[in-house]
Amino acid sequence: MPNLSWLTTRPIAHRGLHDEAHGIVENTPSAALAAIADNYSIECDLQITADGEAMVFHDDELERLTQGSGALAARTAADLQRVAFKGTIDRMMTLGEYCDLIAGRVVLVAELKSRFDGDLRVAQRAVAVLRSYSGPFALMSFDPALVAEVRRLAPEMTRGITSESRYNHPYWKFLTAAQKRSLAWMTHAPSSRPQFIAHYVNDLPAHIPQFARTLFGIPVLTWTVRTDAQKTRAKQSADQMIFEGFRA
Repeated sequence: MPNLSWLTTRPIAHRGLHDEAHGIVENTPSAALAAIADNYSIECDLQITADGEAMVFHDDELERLTQGSGALAARTAADLQRVAFKGTIDRMMTLGEYCDLIAGRVVLVAELKSRFDGDLRVAQRAVAVLRSYSGPFALMSFDPALVAEVRRLAPEMTRGITSESRYNHPYWKFLTAAQKRSLAWMTHAPSSRPQFIAHYVNDLPAHIPQFARTLFGIPVLTWTVRTDAQKTRAKQSADQMIFEGFRA
C-alpha cells in the first residue's frame, strides 16, 4: 500500500468549512477559503453536467441551495455558473477552477457523485482535470464502478471507497438488496482496489473497515462527524475525520 499519511494528517472539512449563518455555503469558494485559512483539508462533491464538465456541487437537484430548479445533469457548465446560490454571492465552480483556487495549499478529497447508472463521465473528467494538478488530492465514491474507472485511467491517483454498513437510509431505496450487500461487504474490492475507506461514523466500529485497516494498513476516514460522541467514535476507529459544524 502507498504511504497515505498526508491524507490523514489534518481533519477534513466536509464540503469546505461552511457556515450558513455567516453566509458561507457548502462547496463554494468561500467555504474552501475558510478551510484553507484554518489549515484543514477539504472534501468536496463532483457532479457531471450535460456537456461533460465536473462541477463542485453535492445535490442532484438545484433547489436546496440555489435559486435554480431541476436536475444539475440537464444543464451545461456555463448555464450552472449563471445560477445564483441562496445567501451568498458565490457561484458554482468547475473542478478546474476549484483546483486553481486551492492551489495545493491543503489536501483536496473529491467525492464522485453517482446515480449507479453506469455513467462514468464524472470519473473520466475528474481524472482529466487532475492530471495537471500538482497539489495533494484523492478521489472517492460510493460507486465502485467510478473508483474502478479511476484505477483504470490513472492507477497512480489515490482512490478510495465511501461506504456504510447497512445502506438502510431512504436515499438508498433505488439499490437492490444484492447491491447493498455487495457494497457493505466490499465484494467489489478486486476491481476497485480502494486505497482508503471513508466510512459512515455512526456505523463504527465496523468489521470491514477495521479488517482492512488492521490487516492491510488501509487508512479509514469517517464521515460526517458533527457531535462529541461522533468525535469519540472517529478517534477510536478511524485515522481521520470528515467534519462539519465546528472547528476541529
